[in-house]
Amino acid sequence: MTITHQNSTTDGPQFVGIKFCPECNNMLYPKEDKQNKKLMYHCQNCEHVERADNNCIYVNKITHEIDELQNIVGDVITDPTLPRTQDHPCPRCSQCLAVFFQAQSSVADQGMRLYYVCCNQQCNHKWTE
Repeated sequence: MTITHQNSTTDGPQFVGIKFCPECNNMLYPKEDKQNKKLMYHCQNCEHVERADNNCIYVNKITHEIDELQNIVGDVITDPTLPRTQDHPCPRCSQCLAVFFQAQSSVADQGMRLYYVCCNQQCNHKWTE
């Protein structure tokens, strides 16, 4: 039986990959050492055992990108306080009249953006430039 100890210098959970046995190249499986209260990895093929360098065996990172255009309500075309432009035709229906406004982008490094909504009620396309 071989026991290997690996030091960890990272903070918090990060990518936890599949570990392989250095002796027979089979996958190592997590197992609790109840006596010493440590997480170990063991090979089911040979007797190799090693101490885990991180107590995390699985990381589920959820990333969710927000489509900013989906959050724009189509009724903005009826708002009389919003400016209108004929200089930016709709990319979908080519109508020249569009409502526009400026808002903070959810992407931190982009800052303020101009958003356009087509005034054609059948189209109601939303875009940004």
